[in-house]
Amino acid sequence: MSITRREFLGRIGAVAGAAVMYQAMSSLGFASESSYTGPIELKGAPRGTSVLILGAGLAGLVAAYELSRAGYKVKVLEYNQRAGGRAWTIRGGDEYTELGGFRQKCEFDKGLYFNPGPWRIPYHHHGLLDYARRLRVPLQSFTEVNQNAYLHSSKAFGGKPQRFRHVRSDFKGHVAELLAKSLNQGGLDATLNGEDKEKMLEAMRHWGILDKQYKYVASHAVDSSRGYRVDPGGGLMAKPESSTPIDPGQLVDSGLWKYLVTDHDYEMGQALFQPVGGMDRIAMALYREVAPLVQFGAKVVKIDQDEHGVAVSYTDAAHAGATHVAKADWCLCTIPLSILSQIPLRVGDPMRAAISAASAYVASAKVGLQFKRRFWEEDDRIYGGVSYTDLPITMISYPMDGQNLPGKGVLLGAYNFGPNANVSTAMDPAQRVREAVRLGTQIHPQYPAEFENGFAVAWHRSPFTLGCFAPWPGDTREKHYDNLCAIDGRIALAGEHASRLPAWQEGAVLSSLDAISRMHARIVSKAPEKKNA
Repeated sequence: MSITRREFLGRIGAVAGAAVMYQAMSSLGFASESSYTGPIELKGAPRGTSVLILGAGLAGLVAAYELSRAGYKVKVLEYNQRAGGRAWTIRGGDEYTELGGFRQKCEFDKGLYFNPGPWRIPYHHHGLLDYARRLRVPLQSFTEVNQNAYLHSSKAFGGKPQRFRHVRSDFKGHVAELLAKSLNQGGLDATLNGEDKEKMLEAMRHWGILDKQYKYVASHAVDSSRGYRVDPGGGLMAKPESSTPIDPGQLVDSGLWKYLVTDHDYEMGQALFQPVGGMDRIAMALYREVAPLVQFGAKVVKIDQDEHGVAVSYTDAAHAGATHVAKADWCLCTIPLSILSQIPLRVGDPMRAAISAASAYVASAKVGLQFKRRFWEEDDRIYGGVSYTDLPITMISYPMDGQNLPGKGVLLGAYNFGPNANVSTAMDPAQRVREAVRLGTQIHPQYPAEFENGFAVAWHRSPFTLGCFAPWPGDTREKHYDNLCAIDGRIALAGEHASRLPAWQEGAVLSSLDAISRMHARIVSKAPEKKNA
């Protein structure tokens, strides 16, 4: 089959990862840039109009902040004894009881923490970053791709982890050599003229760091990409020695090349940030602005409405007892669909069907591990970033805080989805921690000697979410999304589930701003009607 020049260059892009990954992410709804353009203005709020907000996660806090500033009477009901929802940070002394009655008390040392939910913010999540800026929440860079971190296959190289930079450089070099060979053998003469062929050969030589014979072999030029076997020193230190590229057959069989798309990923490969001290810092800054409006420990058990207003029944989340009723003119519900689908709710069939369509949340589990010393830096020279593995733990992420300082540190020792997360969820927290240590030892042999304690969260055992995020499987988004986001009578929904940025905090922020803007417009349009009533 002949291919055009555009198709040929497209295949190079596919090998590099960007084209295929971006297309896949776009089709799944994960690769959209935030549409946030600046703070909203809600002018003309009718005096005395009340809004009840269900949930003090990021969507609920944003709504409470903006609506109260606009002059609305706001009340927030929150199931937990804290604000933030899934924007949650675990620190020493924190306690958590998951479904099944498994209770954990965090034993991390002071200043160390673990984010069981969101843990990074892409540069193009403008809304979240703007709230951090306006509320003066300090941020620091977050490293996703670290060329000195590891890629690990339990089935290749005798289970020995390989440096990311070795796999990347060698895979790129071997692919470039194959493409150059195809060009030299005339395999693409039908679609590339002589000048194009020469330019492409030169491009392959530079891109893949090939020698003059278009071979990818050990050389000082290759060392500048994959690293040396013996690094250059000073004075009479040993002379530098070139490293040896991985055999192409072994490299392909290992499957490690599948991780090379990470830094081409629209969400992960660009500038990323995290709040200094934990991901909950932004949510806590919002909470401080609206704290008097928030009632903790309120478990919503029924949501009713009529043409005059909304009535929400709730009980004490910690102690079953009397049912209380909160009333308001309007309601913004940010309760996850996994929970909302189980609550009696007076809305029309289209919204009810939409809630049901995305109510089976994705399984995910995370484990934070505290170690006596930062051996990943001291021994392995890994400062930030992520090591990936085919083991059930999926990845190990290295902390940005405290880099190159003596003392202890907390690793993200496991972060998995799907079948691996289902297995993790079936374990109790102590088992999850032990398994993360056992498997992580295959990548970092220092684990057993350095491990101190851990904390594990399996999101399907979380009583306030019953899962990680709304999945929108198949074509359900196209069928139900608009109905989920539409205002039904006096009730609107918001949260990451009501956004095209699922699983991201930015989705929660944008959906909240959109919902309250549309609600405000409807309230203002009905204001004369209310006055005459």
